[in-house]
Amino acid sequence: MKIALDTEITLRNEVKLMLTELPFDGAIVLELGCGKAEKTRTLAETGRVKEIVALEVDTIQHACNLEVTDLSNVQFRQGGAEAIPAEDNTFDIVIMFKSLHHVAIEHMDQALSEISRVLKPGGLAWISEPVYAGDFNDILRLFHDEKVVREAAFATVCKAVGSGNLALEKQLFFNTRSQFENFEQFDARMIRVTHTNHQLSPEVYQQVREKFMLHLASEGATFFNPQRVDLLRKPPDPT
Repeated sequence: MKIALDTEITLRNEVKLMLTELPFDGAIVLELGCGKAEKTRTLAETGRVKEIVALEVDTIQHACNLEVTDLSNVQFRQGGAEAIPAEDNTFDIVIMFKSLHHVAIEHMDQALSEISRVLKPGGLAWISEPVYAGDFNDILRLFHDEKVVREAAFATVCKAVGSGNLALEKQLFFNTRSQFENFEQFDARMIRVTHTNHQLSPEVYQQVREKFMLHLASEGATFFNPQRVDLLRKPPDPT
């Protein structure tokens, strides 16, 4: 398994890629760390899935998600990946968009164990993680350096595969695009978030702003961010 690729990778929309790679028709799906439920909505509205359980640990965001009333096949629940509120062998597919590295390092092994527990035998886990590289990452690490936790997340996946709890189906590497109209939008979306209490000194805040402004053009700032997906399968029950 590789944590990143040195070669050039293509630009892809992760949700579209996932929709082509995973067997969603009639599936019962668990989304871990659903955030604002934007991807949840996209998946629910395809008409392909039977049910989605969308889990979010942030209490403020979960309260907002509970106000969503037009997605009849989605259940919003509060909780973290290390303690999934579901029975064994419940889900056909588990998806985790760029959130394993948000789990406390001491709980990462438990999170992978929980994913294996709630997957049906033969079920699939789509675990995507940002690669620690690129211009966007260079800005973020000025105030929120995730090198250690991203490496820990990858090591945890490798450990789960090595133990036999989950098997590696494939790895996918691609770029995604982040766009911001101005620094104020970057500030709102990346710094003033509810799931992490970023406390930037005036000096660091100015450094972040200056580095962001180097990428700002008349049409805004566009970043291409390397991503990795580890697609895992729960081994079938022995016959």
